[in-house]
Amino acid sequence: MKLNFLAAAASLGLTTTVAAHPPGTCPPPTGPKTFGLVAINSGGLAHYAGFNAARRGLFAGYSGQNADCEDGPDSGFATFYLQDGALFLYGPANQQFFVDRSGMGQGIVGYMNDGETGPRNGELTGWTINAETNHLQFDGSDFLACPLDNGFRIWAAQGFQTPGGSQNCVGIAARVERIEDPNSCTYTSS
Repeated sequence: MKLNFLAAAASLGLTTTVAAHPPGTCPPPTGPKTFGLVAINSGGLAHYAGFNAARRGLFAGYSGQNADCEDGPDSGFATFYLQDGALFLYGPANQQFFVDRSGMGQGIVGYMNDGETGPRNGELTGWTINAETNHLQFDGSDFLACPLDNGFRIWAAQGFQTPGGSQNCVGIAARVERIEDPNSCTYTSS
């Protein structure tokens, strides 16, 4: 599984840099602003699953992304960028992520198209890349991955162990993998 993802990541332009820095002293990521994400869940089923965007949600290891891409076929993996604490999908549609941590949203992570306002309790900013771990986080926390038939739904569910009624969720980190030559895509809205 690890080798399959790493081979796929290399073919997509995803790169990992191994630095000779002591733990906890890694510099903040530099270089291109676009990146992919890989789930880190040592020994778990979600380990090394690439992140996907589909049906206005964030997934890992999901096989139904079906994005409409400008620079070639859909790789099956989403490309992201950060701007002023907000997380976006790289593409012409200006699709932005939100997190709803209210009792109704329970930490759901979704995205909206340009011009949409999102849910009433949706938070648009709070996304960062942790400079020590090179992990994407929301409000300083990692994520939950809840299994589906064909992958995992990603939640920013601090305080919720079974968000949205999901079962068998596991804690994951979202490792940032730089993308040197991103493919501009519009991700599905339904």
